[in-house]
Amino acid sequence: MKINSFPTHEKLKRKSEIDHLFKKGKWLTVDNIRVIHVKSNDSFSVPNHRVGVSVGKKFFKKAVDRNRIKRLLRESYRLNKTTYLEAFKEKSIVMIFWASKEMPDNFSVVESQFLNLCKKKSES
Repeated sequence: MKINSFPTHEKLKRKSEIDHLFKKGKWLTVDNIRVIHVKSNDSFSVPNHRVGVSVGKKFFKKAVDRNRIKRLLRESYRLNKTTYLEAFKEKSIVMIFWASKEMPDNFSVVESQFLNLCKKKSES
């Protein structure tokens, strides 16, 4: 398997996992990126880490804008997966949100904020 990939088994899709995440998860915010995360345990086991991405309709009415931001968030995760795994560890469920009304200027802005988020998580 390629190191810089985002295969289907890493994507957060199951409703039961998403419900568990919002019920037991902890929030973390850095700049314009907000994350809710929970570690897998015996009561709710995940074979590996799963990541979901979301952008709200409240701030971005056009689907084109929401999809652009989601692509940028997924790409920043995909390229910096090793940093992400060091911060959030294996067997975790994470959902990444864009929590700002402003459209990011370019990919480097999103990537730097994602790296700052991983850095903050690994420090705590």
